[in-house]
Amino acid sequence: MLSTWLSLHGVFTLFSLLVYVLMSHTLHQRRHPSAAIGWVMLLGLLPYLGLPLYLLFGTRKLTRQRAVRVLPTVPHRNTLAALAAALGQPPPVAYEALAVHADGAAARTALWAAIDRATHSLDVSTFILGRDGLGDAVVARLIARARAGVRVRVLLDGMGRYLGGHVDLGVLGAGGVQVRLFVPPLHSPLRGRTNLRNHRKLVIADDQFLWCGGRNLAAEYFVGDQNKPAWHDLSFDLSGTLAQQASALFAHDWAFAGDEPYPAAFETRQSDLSSGAQLIASGPDQRDDTVYALLISACYRAEQRIQIATPYFVPDDALLIALALAARRGVTVELLLPAHSNHHLADWARHRALRTLVEAGARVRLVPHMLHAKLIIVDADWALAGSANLDSRSLFLNYELMVAFHAPDAVTAFADWYQHESINTQTYVSHPPGLWRDLGEGLVLWLAFQL
Repeated sequence: MLSTWLSLHGVFTLFSLLVYVLMSHTLHQRRHPSAAIGWVMLLGLLPYLGLPLYLLFGTRKLTRQRAVRVLPTVPHRNTLAALAAALGQPPPVAYEALAVHADGAAARTALWAAIDRATHSLDVSTFILGRDGLGDAVVARLIARARAGVRVRVLLDGMGRYLGGHVDLGVLGAGGVQVRLFVPPLHSPLRGRTNLRNHRKLVIADDQFLWCGGRNLAAEYFVGDQNKPAWHDLSFDLSGTLAQQASALFAHDWAFAGDEPYPAAFETRQSDLSSGAQLIASGPDQRDDTVYALLISACYRAEQRIQIATPYFVPDDALLIALALAARRGVTVELLLPAHSNHHLADWARHRALRTLVEAGARVRLVPHMLHAKLIIVDADWALAGSANLDSRSLFLNYELMVAFHAPDAVTAFADWYQHESINTQTYVSHPPGLWRDLGEGLVLWLAFQL
């Protein structure tokens, strides 16, 4: 009996590993080495648990038709813009009236203006729609626009709905707002998509005005309320052709969530880099890990400075080495992090990377409040702002949206925001870890793709 069970166990284990190999090959799944090792170990040691989990959560890339078709252009003078285009991203295009929001109150005012100005279409994509004062106000304004004859569409992440307090979508539907959940976790998942979350945040009015950044539509991301203190975050708004590109990306996400045919590609022509910006979409719908690739390249081409603001810093080895080498060759490398974020495991896991950077000559600043902003500034000619954190989940799993600004005045505006947030910070001091802490950090890093 025992030998029979062992034989069946061995067959099932081999079958589980074969499923992993065949699906990875057939679906062209390029995984980070640590993720690949983790799946193989789980399938080999616990196949009865590992196989169902792999079928639910194992798919990482779901490449599809590009949201934007790039027309032939002359080569980019900006290396990062050229790389982004080579990775399938749209070329830099013009925009007008960029406003970097100074704080949550300014961001909320700009959000209300974006919603209220819509006359024929209003598209909203968010990870969380809070069941609180800010969320209720958003819902009320969206319903008001729908009743005024505006086509209003809300794309809400299926998991984020529960993290925001399970907002009542029936109220939105009854008010004339079209709502779609992006991969609801309790529905039957297809192609292992359950673990892939839409983390993009944007509001588009009339295909001409874009409100974007790292803020979810909940109280703590703006001014807080009696139960939730305000976090510090980064968002911005602008108008012009870039908003049309964002609208095309939203249309593809909307079609994907509704299992509909994708709309026709949006054609766009490159503008002068001195006045342009570039959408950088990253996630399973892109063939490459675009934000990650751009960050690696930016670290090696930087000449003067790399300034990063992020709530969670759990980089992989390649990104960590690129940042450390930049610091060692004299580039000013600065990180702006919350002293304590809302994810304690991420705080625990970041110390190993921070020690490496400090030893290389980088400076790490800790702010006393929760900082949720996502910003990377390279030299004086590139600022990347949007929704992506510097952790493995954002860089390799989530659907994310960043905007690369090349215009000097835009880079200066984001640098000014960074400098203002750097006031009243404490410098991170590196301490050698004890044995148990070192082991604990290593174990937590095994979970890096979920942090």
